[in-house]
Amino acid sequence: MNLSLIVPVYNEELTIAKLLKKLYSVDFKDVNVVEVIVVNDCSTDHTKVAIENFIDENPGHKALKFVSHSVNQGKGAAIRTGILHATGDYTIIQDADLELDPGEINNLLMPVFRVNADVVYGSRFAGGKNPRSILSYWHSKANHFLTGFSNLLSNMNITDMETCYKLVRTDVLKQIIIKENRFGFEPEITAKLGKMRHLIIYEVGISYYARKSMEGKKIGWKDGVRAMWCIVKYNLLD
Repeated sequence: MNLSLIVPVYNEELTIAKLLKKLYSVDFKDVNVVEVIVVNDCSTDHTKVAIENFIDENPGHKALKFVSHSVNQGKGAAIRTGILHATGDYTIIQDADLELDPGEINNLLMPVFRVNADVVYGSRFAGGKNPRSILSYWHSKANHFLTGFSNLLSNMNITDMETCYKLVRTDVLKQIIIKENRFGFEPEITAKLGKMRHLIIYEVGISYYARKSMEGKKIGWKDGVRAMWCIVKYNLLD
């Protein structure tokens, strides 16, 4: 099986090289080729230089594709660009902020190998032995509310709609027209996957090492309001 990893990145000069090193150090089980697609969404810091330096210092990583946007468009737009370049059998999204452990991608692959799952979500709230940062009360409540609201309209039963780790068959991803440019991508893709009733969808627990806004976290309350609208729009109106 070939795997494509999309890394959308915006102003992550301190973490992007560390993330790429982690990705290339993972021993992916039963995966023949790993394709890493880094999409720089017109970063205004030294992210682009950090990526180029990593490429120069690691010429053996031929499976790395580097694409840059000339204008900042948002995470959803960066993922949309990444999907265009994806050639693997499955595609997974990996944020560049080190909140998630790339080694746990193997956990998401297990339902694929065992039951031919089409989609696997990595949940930060699924329990188990995975370490998880303690979120603020309101941040946690907002996550649970948005996921519950999404489940209500999509008739799904997941615990973490907003998770970055979404492993999806690439041919399925390429069928879906992604319209959201920012963080509305998460409820949009969830709604559209939920409408494809033939898909086998699983969820596994993952670790989560949350960072704070002062450390570069970009999502805010306005994105939460937009997420609510996206849940309604893509489940009921689109």
